[in-house]
Amino acid sequence: MISKNVEKFKKNLEKRLISNPNSNSLNLVDRATRIVQNTAQESIKKKGTGRTYTRGDISHTASASGQPPATDTGFLGQNITMKVSVESNGSVVGQIISAAPYSKALEFGTTQMDARPFMQPALEKNKRKILTMFKKEGMVK
Repeated sequence: MISKNVEKFKKNLEKRLISNPNSNSLNLVDRATRIVQNTAQESIKKKGTGRTYTRGDISHTASASGQPPATDTGFLGQNITMKVSVESNGSVVGQIISAAPYSKALEFGTTQMDARPFMQPALEKNKRKILTMFKKEGMVK
């Protein structure tokens, strides 16, 4: 019974890959990229555990060193976007872009501030899930 299901799965997978590999890989990379983007955005929505300070009438608790940045205005999260493209050699590339001007300083730190990474941890957190997706779809072994 199990081997029959495995054979059926393999046959359907082969058919799907052969019938439209470009569309299948594009859809898969799009899904994987979206997962990482969402995780990065979610990580910065959490309340900070660092220093609390007041700016005007607004109180904000910053993130602690090494933790994702705690949102203040929402600008960072709104500027995390994604792009999926097909390169000239046919490979499909997914990118998550953080366009806030201070993204690099938060991700890697500066001489005056420790890093508050949010992009790389989002990828790391989803690495297994994405690999499983690619394996299930027959894109990697």
